[in-house]
Amino acid sequence: MPTISAGPEIERLIQLLARLPGLGPRSARRAALFLIKKRELLMAPLAAALQTAIEKIAVCRICGNIDTQNPCTLCTDPRRDDSAIVVVADVADLWALERAHAINARYHVLGGILSPLDGIGPDDLSIAALIKRASDPAVKEVILALSATVEGQSTAHYITDLLHDADVRVTRLAHGVPVGGELDYLDEGTLAAAIRSRTPF
Repeated sequence: MPTISAGPEIERLIQLLARLPGLGPRSARRAALFLIKKRELLMAPLAAALQTAIEKIAVCRICGNIDTQNPCTLCTDPRRDDSAIVVVADVADLWALERAHAINARYHVLGGILSPLDGIGPDDLSIAALIKRASDPAVKEVILALSATVEGQSTAHYITDLLHDADVRVTRLAHGVPVGGELDYLDEGTLAAAIRSRTPF
């Protein structure tokens, strides 16, 4: 039986930190110790920020983004291009695209991808709301920014079939050689996708 090296409150903090992605028990202990040592500078503001987040954070009723206002900041931004909707599986994907400043369109978060083995079907995702949004005459393009996994591509095909009768262009992200990537280090699937998706130089 492991020995307890701290009081139950500190052990509880360590257990909760260990649930965060990328943190195991050892990393959680180091993080907890760091927070405790810097409790005035870091722990108190962190606790206050978490409390504010609990009280104010909401899921956007239009796109599914997470924000402190509903509809979210992106949905209420008049500078956004209303003619394109970028479909992502998760809020993390939306945030990644925003960090890249790659597009100034509207977004739609599905809340996951189709995965029959995990019991995730169309009714578990925000697909019906997407189809409704795509039927708006202002929308001209739906960009499927889903992962290149089997589940991600199955979800993309499913959505494409549902949008078949809609008056929108359905596109997907390009697949292939990443910027700065060396061919020798890429897997065969990525290289094959890059060859199929080649563009004029």
